[in-house]
Amino acid sequence: MNDRRGLRGRWFGGLILVAWVLLLASHVRREYFAPELQRLAAAALSLNPGTSFYSLTMGGRAVGQATSALDTVPDGFVLEDYLALELPALGQTGTAVVRTRVDLDPSLQMRDFTFSLDSEVGRFEANGTVRGDTLLDVEIVSQGSRQTVSYRLAEAPVFAAIVPIRIAMAGDLEVGSRVRVPVFDPSTLSTRPVEVRVLEHDTLVVPDSASIDAAGRWKAASWDSVPAWRIAEVFGGVSIESWVDDDGRVLRSESPLGFAMEKTEFELSSQAVAEARGAGFSTDEDVILATAIQSNVDLEDATAYDELRFVLSGVDLDGFDLDGGRQTLRGDTLIVRKEDWSTIETDFRLPYPRMDLREALEPEPLIQSADPRIIEMAEQLTSRPVYGPRNPRRVAQELAVGVHRMLEKSITFSVPSAVQVLETLQGDCNEHTVLYVALARALGLPARTAVGLVYLDGSFFYHAWPEVWLGEWVAVDPTFGQFPADAAHIRFVVGGLAQQVELVRLIGRLDIDVVENFRAD
Repeated sequence: MNDRRGLRGRWFGGLILVAWVLLLASHVRREYFAPELQRLAAAALSLNPGTSFYSLTMGGRAVGQATSALDTVPDGFVLEDYLALELPALGQTGTAVVRTRVDLDPSLQMRDFTFSLDSEVGRFEANGTVRGDTLLDVEIVSQGSRQTVSYRLAEAPVFAAIVPIRIAMAGDLEVGSRVRVPVFDPSTLSTRPVEVRVLEHDTLVVPDSASIDAAGRWKAASWDSVPAWRIAEVFGGVSIESWVDDDGRVLRSESPLGFAMEKTEFELSSQAVAEARGAGFSTDEDVILATAIQSNVDLEDATAYDELRFVLSGVDLDGFDLDGGRQTLRGDTLIVRKEDWSTIETDFRLPYPRMDLREALEPEPLIQSADPRIIEMAEQLTSRPVYGPRNPRRVAQELAVGVHRMLEKSITFSVPSAVQVLETLQGDCNEHTVLYVALARALGLPARTAVGLVYLDGSFFYHAWPEVWLGEWVAVDPTFGQFPADAAHIRFVVGGLAQQVELVRLIGRLDIDVVENFRAD
């Protein structure tokens, strides 16, 4: 337990860091909607190419810079976005560079895109091409592994950063206007419905040029008053608000995590980042500590409890995977029991022989369970009897211990990929979980990802861990080396990065009260 308490941030901080990447709507999402193409093509002729610079802040502290460049080409437009983050997390700085390029036709419909995320542990890349308007082919590249996924879409795709421009060109920048669109996110390889709302019209003042003052610091030399529209992109209870000009170019944007993006001059944003880098940061500016939920009860050694009961309040619980398996939801009270590892019995041997859990057995993007490197490591970490198939419970335990010992515990700012984790041998809860799930599936053990909260040192932190099928879904935690995971793991969502975004609507709203607990004998 002391080991667990002492390493609290390094174990699972990356889950919040990844959530930040997923919330940068103008840089990591792809949206779809179909206005009148001829009218759009004509209106788009008035678009002026240009480059906008942005300062990225959290709670007033500069944490990065962004650039968005729109250029005209003979047969359409090219949009290139660049974002660099330096995010404070438990005394460390998580860094990432996000690059996006999208090629657009004259009516601003996407033809193809590239998306990449570079961090300390490597690169994640997704490249997409639209065929026949509604077929999107995406190639995912991570640590030498290449996978191709095709999506059949109901409508022609539109890139996220172009959505406000499309609304402006279509004449929909009117207070009260609402447009519903399905969204494809290249960082999570998923689609989701989004409603774009036009909320307000006003005037914003933004820097128009910069100069050096007598003290040698950059300052705004002149200002520009810009007519602006406030819009909101709403999905899953989360709202990302932005101010855009009459052409739909972003002037200011803010996410529920306290992240803000504001148009400025390049010299001003660079100076702000450099000064913040040397100034240190407070607890309120720490993205991990700022999102922790204080517990009303000190559970001390959470592994000692057979069962815990929590009252959840402050948010709508509909749509979360709270009920099922070891968790029982009764109104707003959640009961979580820890499975008894010694009594778990299965009626099968590996590989799992039936087809009812097919989705939990097959490879998928970022969980490359059919990769020879993953298969070889799975074989190395588990023992095979002299004759006969493997025992599922024994394999689940051996993988939990093996992954726990194999990976260096560190915060990472990346889109986790099993083969990448196997190459770098480091990471937080995301990396431990994605590697475990891939290894388990490689041996024919059904496995899936659970995301939610875990108690540690007086607070609940956002966390990810695997669940394996042993006659029922059983929680294990290779990050902590637990089999089963203790009862202080509260599952909210089942699934990968696409589902983890749902946790964002809990941040800053969810309250947890421990109301009853039962210690092991």
